[in-house]
Amino acid sequence: MADGDFYTRDRPDDATLPEDRPRGGGPEDSPRRRTKPVWLVLLLVVVIAVLLAIFLP
Repeated sequence: MADGDFYTRDRPDDATLPEDRPRGGGPEDSPRRRTKPVWLVLLLVVVIAVLLAIFLP
């Protein structure tokens, strides 16, 4: 028995399986985009703190 026969004798004609975990990007957002509102809130807090320091000596 040749090596090729050993591996092919028990396999069906169409031996391809569908991927259970498809590769590539999906429709979900990346984690980096979720941090944008956090940075905006932090910037707002810093601006308010600076304004309070200037106008309330």
